[in-house]
Amino acid sequence: MGMYNFVENIFGVGTERILEKRQRTARDGLPEKRFDASEMKSRLRPSCPGPALEEERLMLKGGRSFISSPPAFSNDAKKLLICTGNTVSVFSTSTGLQITELEGHTALVSSIVIAPASTPASKILCYCWTASLDGTIRHWDFSVPELMKKIDIRFPIYSMVIPSLFIQSMETQEKTHDLFAYVSTAEANQQDKQPNALHGKIRKCNLTKSRLAGGVTLAETPKPEFISICSSGNYFGIQDKRKIRIWKVPAKDSERHDLKKIRLHHTKKLTTLAFHPTKRIVAAGDVTGRILIWRGFGNKAFSLSDKLIKEALTSNDDERPGVRGDDDADSCTTWHWHSAEVKLLLFSSDGAYLYSGGKEGVLVVWQLDTGKKKFLPRIGSPLQFFTTSLDPSLSSVSCADNQIHLLKMPSMKILKSIAGIKLPCSVPEIKGSCSGFAFDYTSGLVAVCAENYCIQLYSLFDDREISQVQICERNHQPGDELTVMVTLVALSLDGCVMGTVETRLPEEGIGGLVSLKFWTRGQQNKDFSLSTIVYEPLRESDISAIAFHPTSRMAVSTSYGGDFKVWIHNHEIRRKDQMLQKTGWTCHAVGSYKKKPLTAAAFSADGSVLAVAAETVITLWDPEKNVLVAVIGNSLEPIESLSFLGKSEHLVSTSRGSNPQVSVWSMSKLSVSWSYKLHAEGLDLWINSALSFLSQFPCAILSTLAFFDFDTLSNNIRLHAALTCSLDDSSFAVLARLPESSKLTESNETTLQSKDGAILLFNVGDPVPVATWFVEKSRGGGLSFLHTNRASSDDKISDENSASVLLAYLNGDHEYVVFNPYGKQEGGVAHRRSIVGLEETGQIGYSSIYGELSEFELKRNQTQPGPLVPSERPWETIFSGPSHSLPPLTKLCSSFLESLLEKRTVVVE
Repeated sequence: MGMYNFVENIFGVGTERILEKRQRTARDGLPEKRFDASEMKSRLRPSCPGPALEEERLMLKGGRSFISSPPAFSNDAKKLLICTGNTVSVFSTSTGLQITELEGHTALVSSIVIAPASTPASKILCYCWTASLDGTIRHWDFSVPELMKKIDIRFPIYSMVIPSLFIQSMETQEKTHDLFAYVSTAEANQQDKQPNALHGKIRKCNLTKSRLAGGVTLAETPKPEFISICSSGNYFGIQDKRKIRIWKVPAKDSERHDLKKIRLHHTKKLTTLAFHPTKRIVAAGDVTGRILIWRGFGNKAFSLSDKLIKEALTSNDDERPGVRGDDDADSCTTWHWHSAEVKLLLFSSDGAYLYSGGKEGVLVVWQLDTGKKKFLPRIGSPLQFFTTSLDPSLSSVSCADNQIHLLKMPSMKILKSIAGIKLPCSVPEIKGSCSGFAFDYTSGLVAVCAENYCIQLYSLFDDREISQVQICERNHQPGDELTVMVTLVALSLDGCVMGTVETRLPEEGIGGLVSLKFWTRGQQNKDFSLSTIVYEPLRESDISAIAFHPTSRMAVSTSYGGDFKVWIHNHEIRRKDQMLQKTGWTCHAVGSYKKKPLTAAAFSADGSVLAVAAETVITLWDPEKNVLVAVIGNSLEPIESLSFLGKSEHLVSTSRGSNPQVSVWSMSKLSVSWSYKLHAEGLDLWINSALSFLSQFPCAILSTLAFFDFDTLSNNIRLHAALTCSLDDSSFAVLARLPESSKLTESNETTLQSKDGAILLFNVGDPVPVATWFVEKSRGGGLSFLHTNRASSDDKISDENSASVLLAYLNGDHEYVVFNPYGKQEGGVAHRRSIVGLEETGQIGYSSIYGELSEFELKRNQTQPGPLVPSERPWETIFSGPSHSLPPLTKLCSSFLESLLEKRTVVVE
């Protein structure tokens, strides 16, 4: 169920496949041929939608956010449950590896509530409740894992708390009452003129009877709010603009029970709140970085009798310092350290400390009685959530870079880090900036640019981080204007060399700097280390592209200043004037063409040809001799990008402007094979990264949109696309953005729903797409063919039909799927093999250290061994064997020398 819904959400429900292949028309001697809408309309036909096809093609999914909601520790603190999209991933706190996964929700999981242990012996129980935007609440046994119960309230749930769990766990002797949950839901606002406007409600749900408490709405808010709860379950509340709403939960709750509530006010917008575990103390943070602490809240409204309420009303308001108006609190204290909004607040389990964090990336620990503080600095990313466990020595902090750190308390030492794929960077677009990632086509890795000046290497097969490369040694500095950014990243075909471009932006027009860095991967630890750094490599101009030679250590960099440089790697260490010369990358040749800006470069599959785009023409060079071989093309607009299509003779180029186009060139004829008129944004090498371009592509998506009015579609459509090429010389895939729903009819909106893109699979000789899939979040996404070894992929994918050529789609949120685009209907869905920590398997002794011994086959081979024949080359085996079993060297020496001598045969005359 979960796998199907992922396919439906990511790929959509409109797979079309053209089953009849057309023969390519002869183009010998013909001028450039452009395909227009009318021609393609007659060639394409719609197909029936079939979601089963996508499900059978799908192999792996991953790249989800770990920080959409707060995580939760199990009762024994050995597991950490994390909301990861539509699922809940269970990680081991000792190894940091994923153990299992809770699948079933069809939308984002928003809340996890662990059922508390009433006795020390019950800590081994693993039950939890989850809520989701699909409107369901589910009860799980996450040790199996197994779904125990499902409740559908038919409203998207943004937050959920279950106070009765904590209250009943403390009162085990009394009779168990119905279990109630309080949920923050969203529904369409009928009074708002905006069609998609939502407003939030705090509702009550009877989990025992699987229904909403009829007519019970605690509060209404402009948008769904996060619900915070006291660890004892006595109070819960929300922040609503400049005020806090707090409810007191009765010891014996019922559907019609009216909860007492209070409000506390502030002058600024509040962002988060936290309750003291034992006292009536609540803390809240605002957008300015201030922390407000109300002590003794609810002394009036939450009193046990009406007599006490009347006495409290007659009390002197002058004895309530810091409290505004008629707010029900004894005092209000303000602390201020953070420079920006406070993102997290949480009291320690004993209530002696208050943890806070925000954009600075620093965890602050406040002593509640004195206000003194200490810090955990240099975390490297803004903080989102702080979670404690029942083990006082273990906590976790969630960071905005999609990483969760496990902390040893109270020293706050980072024990383990659970890292997801880095989320897209929020950096300004500048000339020559990259799409944010590059693919390693042989090992299934993707290099992702992160905000903290680093490159993350992420495994698409294992769905986990492999390593990080710090491009620029700079600490996280919030609030400062962006001064340095990584604008380009490229990987060699074997993934052993990486090239990056680091741009330091000028301040007030001065101080700009461009740095080209080459990184090499070690053979032992597989980590990248800096090999060479080149400052201002191309006349103080921005670097437009980096391309690596497919078979040797050679690279080319192009610039908008009109030059390109060919770089080679020196392998030997030479001594010059008694000085040790280190290995590294040096400039091999410099080239230019009529001083025109160079915008793109690509090597052919064998590396014998280097194609460099110079405005409207393509120049072909011999990279070894740096000799211009030919000049082809004369496009109407400057060429933006180039890519050779595998080992074939074809080269694809893109250009944009008032007359944009994408063209496929034949290298044998030095002419265009076919082209489309479109608007392109960028094209990278298939051996380095994905092709990205912004286009008008009506003919390519007609197979998926044949039910639209064609004339309207061809006139208004503007697409952003990414392209990748396969090694089989014939196939390439395009990621195209569909037009906005506002440009389509209402019936078309309901058909496409939230799908904003389509993946098109082409054969290089035929402009008709072979297959098409709808996708979501295509803006900023990319495609890549992964050419993997079947043996290595079988170790990571539990599927007998795993293919050696896979297609990976990475969307704008860095979620991805890896599937077989050529798979037949009997393919089936593959799953990633689970990694289980040693403490979960119960291994002891020898197996806990070295693992289980392999099972030996008891039946021996009954075939008789052949006769032993003396070796004709005994010197190759005379010294083989363990040293303690060899005879002394004095005896071996004579035999060894005799074996080297050739015996002469005696000839009798």
